[in-house]
Amino acid sequence: HVQLVESGGGSVQAEGSLRLSCAASGNIISTTCVAWFRQAPGKRREGVAYIRVSGDGMDYRDSVAGRFTISVDNAKNMVYLQMNSLRPEDTAMYYCAASRGWVLNGRANDYDYWGQGTQVTVS
Repeated sequence: HVQLVESGGGSVQAEGSLRLSCAASGNIISTTCVAWFRQAPGKRREGVAYIRVSGDGMDYRDSVAGRFTISVDNAKNMVYLQMNSLRPEDTAMYYCAASRGWVLNGRANDYDYWGQGTQVTVS
């Protein structure tokens, strides 16, 4: 099993920045891809950014491409999401997720492990 714990959320004004962190523990070697998802009240969970832990692939949701950057530090078992030029529509609960499969997408069903989430509010 893999445990994921997010941190770094908060409230920020539009055009501001936040850096989310996700600490992974447990059977991490079984995972191949990690990702960030978000869910706003009354909306479906959506994929935001995805990266293979090997570092040989990453992808982003169109609405965040160029503003968000996902990265992984395998030595520290950490995943990060740097968010710049934040917009009110980025307001959501952000979740870290990990998959045992060879995936690089925003389909929540493809991910096996989930954190509890960290709230991001942009005003």
